[in-house]
Amino acid sequence: MESSRAARSHRSRPSRRRPLLYTALASVAIVGGTAAGTVYVKAQAHAGQGAVSSAATLSASPAGPASPTAAASASAPEGSEAGEATVESRAEPTVGHSLSADTLLADAMRAVSRADTARVSVAVLDLDSGRSAAYGDGVFDTASIVKVDILAALLLRAQDAGTRLTARERAYATAMIENSDNTSASALWEDIGGADGLDAANKRFGLTDTEGGDGALWGLTQTTAADQLTLLEQVFGDDSELSEASRTYLRGLMGRIAADQRWGVSAAADGSAWALKNGWLARSTSGLWDVNSVGRVTVDGRDYLVAALSNGNPTKARGISLVEAAAKAAVSAVTGDGTAAPASAAAVPSPGSAAE
Repeated sequence: MESSRAARSHRSRPSRRRPLLYTALASVAIVGGTAAGTVYVKAQAHAGQGAVSSAATLSASPAGPASPTAAASASAPEGSEAGEATVESRAEPTVGHSLSADTLLADAMRAVSRADTARVSVAVLDLDSGRSAAYGDGVFDTASIVKVDILAALLLRAQDAGTRLTARERAYATAMIENSDNTSASALWEDIGGADGLDAANKRFGLTDTEGGDGALWGLTQTTAADQLTLLEQVFGDDSELSEASRTYLRGLMGRIAADQRWGVSAAADGSAWALKNGWLARSTSGLWDVNSVGRVTVDGRDYLVAALSNGNPTKARGISLVEAAAKAAVSAVTGDGTAAPASAAAVPSPGSAAE
């Protein structure tokens, strides 16, 4: 968990914010779910990044003994204004044909219950068709999802030097991705040159709104769902700065995540065909949780890249349920059915499992 300390100063760097490639909408959350672990950080929240309240009001879904549901439906068309005469009835648009993927995702997310303090952003890409959708906006702490970025930067560095990862680096990489080991992440963070090394690699990867955390605080790297989707394309796509060998290596590690961390975007998969990395962090300044999940899922033989980021969650479990519901809604939006499957139960931590 994050330790308390005086508010840290920010590195002075020009802003690289730009309009997201995806439409931005609103903030939501969902109750339920459990998980284990936390993320290595040692600083207070960035100035101005406290809890975010949404002005929208949604009714909470009841939480059952296992997990909440995230049933979603398309919005009904608005009625005609008072006094307006109509000759024929207004037809409902055909879901999946007349509605954009962003609209379908927004409609699905309206049915997801939320905490007033929570904020979420999700982006999805169908690797086969190129169809995409996004919901929410703004920057988020990465927590441990930055470990994918750290390893991608390390692999790019080795490629440039014409070398392979050393036995030491491979050992650290395995522990960092599969078990989310923080000591290993800190070691590789230093190897890539910290935030400067991460930012340099991300410029080549095409990320434009991600900024490495100060000093050793890799868990406080700032990012967006759109940038995380771009990074996932570097790992799982063919048009990449990473070599085929580097991509295969990183994909393999993301497909062997420890059993107690197999939650998040994997909830949208139709079986065991997924590869992911999760991040979770309780902020010392507010007690609220950042919970993120990124990766690739397979549904009906098709591959989807999904990045679900959230903050302001009252508990870790509610954050997990939120990103799972968001991932399901996102995949449903690009498949064209316009409905979100119920959120599955979050992984129950094994007895005696410790926080990161």
